[in-house]
Amino acid sequence: MPTPDAPLVLGIETSCDETGVGLVRGTTLLADTVASSVEEHARFGGVVPEVASRAHLEAMVPTIERACATAGVRLTDVDAIAVTSGPGLAGALLVGVASAKALALGLGKPLYGVNHLAAHVAVDQLEHGPLPEPTLALLVSGGHSSLLKVTDLTLGVDPMGATIDDAAGEAFDKVARLLGLPFPGGPHIDRAAASGSSVYVDFPRGLTARRDLERHRFDFSFSGLKTAVARWVEARERAGEPVPVADVAASFQEAVCDVLVRKALDAATSEGIEDLLLGGGVAANSRLRAMAVERAEAVGVRVRVPRPGLCTDNGAMVAALGAEMVARGRTPSALDLPADSSQPVTSVLV
Repeated sequence: MPTPDAPLVLGIETSCDETGVGLVRGTTLLADTVASSVEEHARFGGVVPEVASRAHLEAMVPTIERACATAGVRLTDVDAIAVTSGPGLAGALLVGVASAKALALGLGKPLYGVNHLAAHVAVDQLEHGPLPEPTLALLVSGGHSSLLKVTDLTLGVDPMGATIDDAAGEAFDKVARLLGLPFPGGPHIDRAAASGSSVYVDFPRGLTARRDLERHRFDFSFSGLKTAVARWVEARERAGEPVPVADVAASFQEAVCDVLVRKALDAATSEGIEDLLLGGGVAANSRLRAMAVERAEAVGVRVRVPRPGLCTDNGAMVAALGAEMVARGRTPSALDLPADSSQPVTSVLV
């Protein structure tokens, strides 16, 4: 049950193609409403920034109204406004930031511009309580594959590794297209892989060779894997042989998850961290979740993963981080808060 006198925070998320609005009182989630424009992007095989921005404009007010109705509150009941200020698509971020500024100014409430990646970490507290300090966070999405050492989330995080080319989620989308699966690719590959063999094709594991580990021990690369899948599929098609979609999907998925989990646990054990948090849209992948739990148990690391609906972009995660900012007495953002498409993860509050 929510604490009656805990601050009520409204969170707005518009970094990509989903308009998310969440309401959190303290650490209790009251509403999490999302309006997705994914169907408008599907025919292009990826997110079109201008389409996303226009969709946010159309969805913002109805989504806020739905969130308030779900939570049984009025906008005037809100104690603070939190919004994703970056990173993300510039035009999409501008819609969310402008909306949050208008609400903060009109309601006379403090405004918190927060980092999208840090919000993916904060949302887990709504399910599993306060984060152990420190926690290692593995954030995996369409635009990011990051390893973060988190102590006090409201003050900043320590990046340990990141993607140097294609992020894992981007690779899922591209491989799905190669296999004739719909966009977004992640859920469809996960489903197809369930009936396939993960050892059918021995696809490469990027940045895991000894020489690579010397320079990029905790970094990720999936462009080579994507290319390997493309060449394998093209070779089958040139030979006039059918492509075993389920087996290729399972083998590709295994390669991605193997690298993600291997590097995350290496980072955790090297730092003496006993808690691993999975976040971001790819954290909804069933194989990644199962592999992380299985391997982490073997090395004495505990795994925390939000339910799949909280792994993808949503307003609840922004509200959760905003509520943490309020609870820890952090100084609110100014009303000239910018939308920063390349906001570094070390900048948690702008």
